[in-house]
Amino acid sequence: MTKHIHILGICGTFMGGLALLARELGFKVTGSDANVYPPMSEQLQAAGIRLSEGYLPEHLQPAPDCVVVGNALSRGNAAVEYMLDQGLPYTSGPQWLAEHVLHGRWVLAVAGTHGKTTSSALLAWMLEQAGLAPGFLIGGVPANFGCSARLGGSDFFVIEADEYDTAFFDKRSKFVHYRPRTLCINNLEYDHADIFSDLAAIQRQFHHLLRCVPANGLVVVPKDNPAIEAVLAMGCWTETETFTTVGGDADWRGVSLADDASQFRVDTATVAVEARWQLCGLHNVENLLSAMAAAHHVGVTPELAAQSVTSFKGVKRRQQLIGEEAGVYVYDDFAHHPTAIARTLEGFSAANRNGRVIAVIEPRSNTMRKGEHREQLAEATAEADRVYWYQPAGLDWSLESVLADSPVPASLHNELDQLVAELAASARVDDRVIIMSNGSFGGIHQKLLRQLETGTPCQIA
Repeated sequence: MTKHIHILGICGTFMGGLALLARELGFKVTGSDANVYPPMSEQLQAAGIRLSEGYLPEHLQPAPDCVVVGNALSRGNAAVEYMLDQGLPYTSGPQWLAEHVLHGRWVLAVAGTHGKTTSSALLAWMLEQAGLAPGFLIGGVPANFGCSARLGGSDFFVIEADEYDTAFFDKRSKFVHYRPRTLCINNLEYDHADIFSDLAAIQRQFHHLLRCVPANGLVVVPKDNPAIEAVLAMGCWTETETFTTVGGDADWRGVSLADDASQFRVDTATVAVEARWQLCGLHNVENLLSAMAAAHHVGVTPELAAQSVTSFKGVKRRQQLIGEEAGVYVYDDFAHHPTAIARTLEGFSAANRNGRVIAVIEPRSNTMRKGEHREQLAEATAEADRVYWYQPAGLDWSLESVLADSPVPASLHNELDQLVAELAASARVDDRVIIMSNGSFGGIHQKLLRQLETGTPCQIA
């Protein structure tokens, strides 16, 4: 008889990917979520997975063989309380993944505060192009694959390794369940203020992760990163390799050959390779170096890795061009941390020689809601020509202070349609509008494109 799992929180990127893997393994999969919405809902329904809106006890009737609980669920949730009262078997997503998918496989994990999704997508594509047919679970949809997760056809499995907590009953970081043989730590900053009190608390979790990497594995880290060096100093029993884009002695060195880093060279002790790609920004070259080092650990040569990135199409919601209307280009980007905002805008600024870079930012992450990083937000937009800030419902502090400190022209809005109308009216031909949020932002991308279609952007003055 086919085993049945029901996933609570199924439309999140991680849990939705897990659902696809379980279905591929032959499980009967159903799921519930507070909001059933694209693109994950479309992926799941196409795989034959039945979705239910909300968290009602009847979604767990008849009883599944196991309930897989997402980390957004907490005590007091109706489905959680019913599950506990009825004594239903339950586990977390990371634990289920470890037991049913990762056990016995060569896990390549990509961790860090920024760049995990792009780096893990790059790594999976490098392995794919090398004929290694990796499995993967990525917190986004790589355009080259068209899905966020698959089992693959080899022992290799690439996973985006998030430091967020596992479940209401397991407060360890998710990534400690993955037991990687190859580990990339791209960078490390304070984030997730809703569960971590300070950077030291996050570093402790990364130390627990390092304890799980075998001695014959590999840990890939940036050169001269004090926060990561402090983690390594707590204990590291594995060989490390370093990468850098700022010169100096490192195992993997990236050199930009174009202002926007759309062309680059990678130097190692034995080889130098050049390539062009669709991405821009030096931060993406750092993501690339991390992925190349990990791919090399499983036998992919730098030459083949560099060749593969020329056909890399990026990831949805990471510098993704949504559309162009009347010469105005509208992009979607997930950046919601000051560093990510700054690095993304730097890349667009270097690439956009003819028009302006317009940033539209909704600071809605849990960390932002608590007011962390507010002092860094204004300066993070320095490379934009114009900024539109949106005050989302539930933000416990006013963005007025950010507006006052802005190094570039900026305005504050709390009404979405009014923001779209003002933005469309002031748009110019060749403008790049970068919409930044970790949520759907009220469908602003399509609203703006429709507004641009009905009007005519003014020409560059």
